[in-house]
Order: sequence, then C-alpha cells, then structure tokens
Amino acid sequence: MTAPPPEAPQPAAGGGRSAQWAIPRGLIVLLVAAATVVAVTGAKAFAGVLGPVFLALMLTIAVQPIQQWMQRRGRPAWLGMLAALVVVYLILLGLVAAMAVSAAQLATSLPDYSDRFGDLLDQVQNLLARFDIDQERIDHALSGFDLGKLVEVLEDLLRGLAGAFSNLVFVVTLLLFMVFDGMSIGRRMDVLRGMRPDIAQALGSFTAGTRKYLIVSTVFGLIVAVLDGVALGLLAVPFPLLWALLSFITNYIPNIGFVIGLVPPALLALLDSGVTKMIWVIVLYCVFNVVVQSVIQPKYVGDAVGLSVTITFLSLVFWSWVLGALGALLAIPLTLLAKALLFDMDPSTRWMDVLIGGSTPGGGPPAPDGSRAGRR
Repeated sequence: MTAPPPEAPQPAAGGGRSAQWAIPRGLIVLLVAAATVVAVTGAKAFAGVLGPVFLALMLTIAVQPIQQWMQRRGRPAWLGMLAALVVVYLILLGLVAAMAVSAAQLATSLPDYSDRFGDLLDQVQNLLARFDIDQERIDHALSGFDLGKLVEVLEDLLRGLAGAFSNLVFVVTLLLFMVFDGMSIGRRMDVLRGMRPDIAQALGSFTAGTRKYLIVSTVFGLIVAVLDGVALGLLAVPFPLLWALLSFITNYIPNIGFVIGLVPPALLALLDSGVTKMIWVIVLYCVFNVVVQSVIQPKYVGDAVGLSVTITFLSLVFWSWVLGALGALLAIPLTLLAKALLFDMDPSTRWMDVLIGGSTPGGGPPAPDGSRAGRR
C-alpha cells in the first residue's frame, strides 16, 4: 500500500505566502545609517531655517505654563496667549538689545588698547627669543595677532547685525503662531493620549524635560552671571555687565560654555592691567563656574533630562556642527526631541534610555518607561 502524496502548501490568508519575507538585520542597519546621513545633510543645508524654528519652539515651551496657569484660573485663552507672548518677546528682545549695545561699546573701546597689545606682543617675542627660537618663526607665529583685525571683525559683526534681524523677525513671527496654537495644545494632547498614548507620553516627556532643563539652566545661569559680574566689577575689569551677560548665555552651552565665557574678560583684563589681573579673573571664574557649572548644576540637569555626560557632550558637538551657534545653545533640548521621536515613541526601543541616560540620585539607571529606577 503506497503512502499518500504530500499535500501542497496552502496559501496564507489574503493570498500571501506562508513564509514571511524578512529584511536582514545588517541591511536594516545600512538603511538606517543612509537615512541618517541624508537627514543630517538636509538639516545642515537648512540650518538657517531650522535653527530659528527650534529656538521659537524652545521659547514657546518655556512660556507655555503661563497660558496653562491663566486657563486654570478661568481667564480667557486669548489673555493667556497675550501674557505668554509679551513675556517671551521681552526676554528675546532684551537679550538681543543688551548684546548689541554691549558689543558696540566694546568695539568702540578696543582701539584704545592697541598700544598695550603691541607691548604684549613685543614681550612675547622677547620671551620666545630667549629660548633660541628662530626669529623668522616668531614673526610668522605672531603675524596673525593684530588688534586692528579684531576691531574690523567686530565692526563687520555690528554691520551684519541688521542681517541677523531678519532671522529675529522670523523668530518673533513664528513665536506668534506657536503661542497662538498653544491655546489649544492641551485639548489636542488629550485627544492624542486617547488615540496614541505612547506618542503622547513621548511628547509629554520631551516638553517636561525641556522645561526643567531651561529652568535649571536659567537659575544657575543667573547665579553665575551675578557672581562673575560682581567679581569683575570689584577687579575693575572693563564691561563687567557684558561679561556677566555672556556668562549667563554661555551657561546654556553644556561642558564648554564656561571656557567660552572666560576667554574674553581674561584677555581684556590682560590688556587693561596685566598678567596679575588676568590670573585673578581666571581664578575667580574657576572657583565660581567650576563649582556651580561642573559640580552642582550637572546633578540637577542630568536628573531633569536623563542624559549621560558623554551624550551631553556629543550632542553639543553634533548640533553645533549641524546648526552652528544656535545648535550649541539648544543642544540638550534638541537631543531630547530626537530621543522622543526616535526612541520614546516606540515601546520596543525605550531600552535605549538605559544606555544614554545618566545616573540618578538613587544610583539606578532610567527605567524603560522613562521613570527613574531607584527613585521612591
């Protein structure tokens, strides 16, 4: 008795094949890498537009609690929008005006230090000559140091300030539309939470983390700015208010903002009063800024945003390369936005938080749902 012939494989439901076609994991990695390169190249090409858009988004998130507070007190939605808009306009225009006036005063006063700058170059040249360094090499090394060129750069910067106001007008206009949309963002998030809770959770985590980061950075920036401004005033360093403002702004730049804020007042102290005052400026900046920005502030920033120190530094490098100066100022919020879009929206990829998250007060890593392990 012969065995019955084997049955032919039945087609899957819907007429498809029974065997599923899977993309090799290596090919997925290559496709993701290629898509990332294309996206980053496009972002870098449109940095002039994306930078102001992200700045407007961060400012809108910062003042959104004003609208929510007004609505909770029963005030009309348009009144909360108007209050938030006035606050954010005053902050933005105040910073721009203060920087423009201070830069103009600095550019006007720098030519007075030209003789002192020349004397310092002569001293450096004599010092190098004592070490038997070839005079031609000394002249070549010092040829690029010219205070007149620095003044010309500052004057060009001030003349180009009118061009920068085109971006400022764009940011101001975009803020108007974003704050207007903020009147209904609460209802939209409620609807989204019912339809796609994972996406709503990721976006809510991004806005909460960004707002905490901005609050922490602003508070510590004000502390550092006051300490630096008072110290520079007591040392009689020219333009202490300008350097205090610079310390406040560079506090939003992670890791290296302290160095950027230190170099200009230290150099001006050297030109104005010599090496001793420059050393005092460096020492006081290190005492104030290193303690506040490198010891105290990272603890609160890391707890607020959930990013490790390494990821924070890499985000600074990456976003500075893509968007320029605005990328450096907005590196942390932009990284939080990328984290929300790429990882937090999908429960299957939230394990990445364990790798990129910073340590917590309880010593544990961030949990996959965005909460903190070890926190009670």
